[in-house]
Parts: sequence; structure tokens; C-alpha cells
Amino acid sequence: MRTFPVYIAILALVVSLASCASSGASFAVTASLPPERARPGPERIMGGVSVGEERLVGFFMESNPSKDRAKVARLAALYVEESSLEGVNPDIAFAQMCLETGFLRFGGLVTEDMNNFCGLGSIGPGQPGNAFPDERTGVRAHVQHLKAYASAEPLRGPLVDPRYRYVNPKGKAPTIHGLGGTWAADREYGVKLAGLIGRIYAR
Repeated sequence: MRTFPVYIAILALVVSLASCASSGASFAVTASLPPERARPGPERIMGGVSVGEERLVGFFMESNPSKDRAKVARLAALYVEESSLEGVNPDIAFAQMCLETGFLRFGGLVTEDMNNFCGLGSIGPGQPGNAFPDERTGVRAHVQHLKAYASAEPLRGPLVDPRYRYVNPKGKAPTIHGLGGTWAADREYGVKLAGLIGRIYAR
């Protein structure tokens, strides 16, 4: 007689699980969803509020922990400031910097001392790209060039991007997926950028 309550409890549990199965619930599948699916990042380049400098720095340091954290923090602050001035999403611009520089490892034609964070003007041997006098100018040039792709709105700050005039028509790539085959020859460029942005928003 003492086992009867236990039997009732087990029966209730079985009925509850069967009910979940029939309604399509699956706790295991939900828990195993990748973070970037659960919390997708933005795709439109213009607009949006940043996740914040601290989160951007944390995301960066996970991929390149050997980099000087003070420099990364400086750049994160500059990207938030300059992007906000032009109405560009700071998180997208910062993620693109990470993609273009290999998380500031460089290693290609563009070198770290050039303060060129997006490969501006880097075409091939003999044309390594544009160099800028300081980090802020380099970040501003990147943000202005990204805005040229995303919007036909005029710049709010003084022009420092030497290749701004070559982007025509302005606003031809309002989303990150429009950058594949335009900003970069790689058709999967937008997908790669989306992956990085997803990781920022999954933190």
C-alpha cells in the first residue's frame, strides 16, 4: 500500500512527458541551439545601439588574447564614437575590423602601423593600401567608407576616407550581405561577418 503514491507520481510524470512530446516540445533540441541562432545580430548597417565597449573588447580578446587589451579598448571606444556620429551600427563596424585585420594580426599587405582597419586601397603588390596618421583617423575612414556602401545620406563629420568618392551609387549595400561581391570579392563575405556579429550578441 505504501508504494501506491510512488506509482501515481511515476504515472503522472509519464503522462506529462507524453503531453510535451505530442505538442512538439523538445528540451534537448532547444538547449543545443547555437547561441548565434538564439540571439542573432543586426544585418542593417545603419542604425542600432551598440552592445557596449566592454562587450566588444571581451569578444575580441576571446579570439586574440595575446593582443594589448588597452589598444583593443581604445579601438572599441573609437568605433562606438565614430559609428554613432555617422549613424552606423558600431557593432557591425567593429566586427568588420576584426574580419579584415584577423583580429589585429594583420599579416598581409596592410601593416599595423598604417592604422588601416578595413583594407582601404589595398589592391595588390605595390598598392598595400592607405595609411592614416592615427587610430581615430583610421577608424573614421573605415566608418565613412562603410556608410558610403550603406546609405546615400551625407557624412556628418569631416571627410577623411580617400576612397569615399569611388563608392557609387551610395547606399548600394544597406545590409551586411550586400557587401559580398561589392566591398569584397568573396561572395560569402556577408555570411562570415554575420557569424562574427552573432558571436558578439551571443556573449
